[in-house]
Amino acid sequence: MRMLCASTLIGEFFVIGFAGLVAMQTSGLSDGTVWAVSGTAMVLSVLLCGMLGRPGGVQLGWLLQIGLVLSGFVVPMMFILGVVFGVLWWASVHFGGKVDEAKRRFAAQETEAADPA
Repeated sequence: MRMLCASTLIGEFFVIGFAGLVAMQTSGLSDGTVWAVSGTAMVLSVLLCGMLGRPGGVQLGWLLQIGLVLSGFVVPMMFILGVVFGVLWWASVHFGGKVDEAKRRFAAQETEAADPA
């Protein structure tokens, strides 16, 4: 799960950066405000990659997804991209968990087969 979720978060890092560039040109916000918000979200997306194995890491990822959708009020295209990344996040958590479970079962079967006692 961590690998899939981290890949989604790194993709979001770049999308947030590009959205910040668009927001600088199209919104009435100052450059400092745009980069304070965008920069914080970018740093959070990278830090979350390391927090995925800890309690609350996935939940913080969901908060980032909500923030990404809400950024559509500044850059309208982010409504669409936020939903797309929300679906990717759900898929990463859902199917990544299934892959992790399958790996655990396979490892247990391998251990059982190697130890005939």
